Amino acid sequence: MGLLDFFKREQKKTLPLDLSWMETDMHSHLIPGIDDGAKTLDQSIALIKRLQGYGLKKIITTPHIMVEFYKNTPEIILSGLEKLQKGLVSNGMDISVKAAAEYNIDEAFLEMVRNGEELLTINDNLILVETSFINKPSILLDTLFELELRGFQPILAHPERYFYLMADKSLQEDLLDRNIYFQANLLSFTGFYSKDVQRFAELLVDEKRIKLVGTDCHNMRYLDNMELLSSSKYYEKLQGLNLLNHTL
Repeated sequence: MGLLDFFKREQKKTLPLDLSWMETDMHSHLIPGIDDGAKTLDQSIALIKRLQGYGLKKIITTPHIMVEFYKNTPEIILSGLEKLQKGLVSNGMDISVKAAAEYNIDEAFLEMVRNGEELLTINDNLILVETSFINKPSILLDTLFELELRGFQPILAHPERYFYLMADKSLQEDLLDRNIYFQANLLSFTGFYSKDVQRFAELLVDEKRIKLVGTDCHNMRYLDNMELLSSSKYYEKLQGLNLLNHTL
């Protein structure tokens, strides 16, 4: 390898990450102290400052709602959002930060849906849901159907991370036939979670299955690894998709 080739390769490795093409990050954990994301207001502000530096104009942060671990409610989340917004203003930061939630599909959530309880959405009716990474919930399709009956458009968070979905092409097709939106994590394309997750994420992009992308930012380690994305060939492929982020 010649010196020029070496220089070009090193230059490619250090390209700054530009996410201005996304405009909006719609999956993160930035409200301090309520889930496994940012722990303090200072951490939240530092993370948001870094995300803004990538060119993002808007952040919709999505705390976990998971009955066994994170018993968040709309009141807890919106109260935390208000404190975060005040912290941003007092630090002179001008960026739109709103909140929705990432709902775990379990019996408690299905009951919430059926009982007509208030759910936090992205825009008017987009709702972010997740599942176990290993096992398909027996109530998965029932829950998605009940959400649609209430007028919600379900978004399946990081489908590339679900091992049961990797192995079940017919379920992938069923979900897409039901118009369930797939949201990929940018970190999946860097190998952060595993090579299997990376390969499945790349396949979903190649098949044009992805409607939305998100950082799923929890802490600085996530962003450190996400900066490797700029050296991936899928960095450009993602930008070529007809993503919905800019409409949020």
